[in-house]
Order: sequence, then structure tokens, then C-alpha cells
Amino acid sequence: MSAPPETRNARASAKVDGDTLEVSLAGSWQITEPRPSWPELLGPQNPARVRLRTDEVGVWDTSLLLFLSAAQEWCRGTGAYCDVTALPEKIRTLLAQLTAAHETAVPFDRSENFLTTVGLATQDTLQKGREISHFVGECVLSTVRLVRSPRKFRWRDCLDEMQQCGAMALPIVSLVSLLVGVTLAYTGAIVLRQYGGDIYIADLIGLSMVREMGAVMTAVVLAGRTGAAFAATLANMKANEEIDALEVLGIPAVQFLVLPRLLALAVMMPLLALYANALGIFGGLAVAYGLLSIPGTAFWAEMLTIVDLSDIATGVIKALAFGLIVGLSGCLRGLQAERSAAGVGRAATSAVVTALLFIIVADAIFAVLFNALGI
Repeated sequence: MSAPPETRNARASAKVDGDTLEVSLAGSWQITEPRPSWPELLGPQNPARVRLRTDEVGVWDTSLLLFLSAAQEWCRGTGAYCDVTALPEKIRTLLAQLTAAHETAVPFDRSENFLTTVGLATQDTLQKGREISHFVGECVLSTVRLVRSPRKFRWRDCLDEMQQCGAMALPIVSLVSLLVGVTLAYTGAIVLRQYGGDIYIADLIGLSMVREMGAVMTAVVLAGRTGAAFAATLANMKANEEIDALEVLGIPAVQFLVLPRLLALAVMMPLLALYANALGIFGGLAVAYGLLSIPGTAFWAEMLTIVDLSDIATGVIKALAFGLIVGLSGCLRGLQAERSAAGVGRAATSAVVTALLFIIVADAIFAVLFNALGI
């Protein structure tokens, strides 16, 4: 004996309990059959909370998910809290996938209150901080093992990475550094010419390039060039399960893949920064000679009165730290990438953003530290 039509059809009922709207779904939800709609069920009501239940639902397909998705979208648009804890886990999973695939124009999900959002963001930040700390700790342990057993290190891989991130980066570093020196010289000439202090452009260019711009601009170039390449390479290896194969063979991925790249950047970054300093000073000298008629010997002599070895050491220390930051960011995002082609692209983008963020933070810390030490 078949069930009555009213028990087979999709049904939705709403009951108000204080500021909460209890929505109970029942019956068979089929895309080919008539079914309730969320606007008709809601009517003129404007609850602060909506609780969804599907205890009496029998057979269902995507029509049920579309109804629940419409309810969630209304909650996000009005700021109401949508409680889906009573839904079965399978429905919640499919509903989350449907929501992710059809993102609305709402700037953020407002179905949860402010404190919940702050708490979730804090948990996410702490989790990411733990992942970074764990990765840095593994790199430190791998470095200790390298010092104890240097014969086990893959020096050939390290030399190849030095070639890629050092010699192959010379053209772009040369162009950027030269143009930075020229730009600083033109900008400084505008102010110094008004006070008759044309010769002091040598001090401006020398200090700016040696202490700050040489290391920073080289780090920015390598973050976009080498850091992204590291992330893309490791992410592609992870997608092809090559890293899993290394782990199965008992070969630590950090020691085999990450450490050669970190060591290569730690060695080449200070050298590239010194090279950038020289080109930036040369660009400033050329502008001073052509625009302000300052001879090269006078420019050089004036610059040596203010630039000393402590300034050069400051730039080299910054360059070393920036190189490690670029390498760590690229390798970390590569190892964290999703196993897909899209994951490779996102890993490269995330590596560049992470490296630039930490470079700026580290530069600010160095500025405060060196000022406190009087360097």
C-alpha cells in the first residue's frame, strides 16, 4: 500500500521560538516534483537565527541542497545566524561544496557573530604560526646535521641552485639596481639643488643603496623570481607524489630538497646585494655627473666620508636574512600546496606574498635594532 501523496511530497514548516525560526523539512525532495521555496516559507518574518532540520526527510536530491543554500544565502545577506548543526554530516558537506562553488557577492560570511569570527581567525593564525615554526625547526635540525656530516649533503644540487638564483638573476638585478640609483639621484637632486648642496647627493646615494635599497630591491626581485620558482617546483613534485616517494624511502624532504635551496640563497643573496650596491652607486654617479656636473672623483671622495664598513655590513646582514626569508617562504608554500595544477599556481603566488610581507617586517625590525645599537 503506497503512502498518501501528502506524506510523499516535499514539505517545509516554520515555527518561531523567540528570536529563532525553526525550519523543519520532511517528505521526499525530488528535483522533478513540486517543492517549497525559501521566500514563500519565510514570508515577512525577519528572525535573528535560523535553525534547519531534516529529521523527517526521506529520499532527496539536489533540490534539498538548493533550498538549504537559499536559506544560508538569505542569512548571510541579512546578518542572521544560520544553525546547520542538526543537519546530517553528508548534507553539511555537500552544502559547503555547493556554497563554495557558487560564491555570492556578499563581501564576507556574516552568519556568525563577531566574536566567533575573531576566534576562528585567531585559531587559523595560531595554526599557521605553528606550521611555520615547525618548518623552521626542521630546517635548523637539518642544518645541524649538515654541519656534523657535510659529506652526506648534495653539494651538486646546491651549486645548481646557486647558478639559478645567482648568476641567472644578474640581468634583472642589474637593471633594477641601476634604475633605482638613477631614480634616487634625480629625486635627491630636486631638493639638494635648492640649497646648494649638490655634492651631498653622493651621501644620499651611498647610504641609501648600501644600507637599504640594495638589499631590499634584490630581495624583492628574488622573491618574485626565485621564491616563486621554488614554490612551483616543490608543489609540482608534491602533486606528482615525488615527495611522498622520498618520505617512503626514508629521505627527509627538508634535508634533500629544502636545505640546498636555502644554502644557495644564503650564499648568493649577499653577493647580489653587493653587486646591486655597486650598480646603484654607479647610476647615481652618472646622474650627478650629467645633471649636476659633479666629477666622478669628487662624488666618490664625498661618499667615502659617510659610508664605512659598518654600513656595508648592515646591508650584508639584511641581505642574508632576506635570502633566508625568500627561501623559507618559497619552500614552505611549495610543501603546503594542494595536489593539483591550481595548487601549484596558488603556492607560487602565496610564496611571493609571504616573502614580501616578512621582508618588510624584517627590514623594520632591523631598522629599529640598528638604531638602538647605534650602527
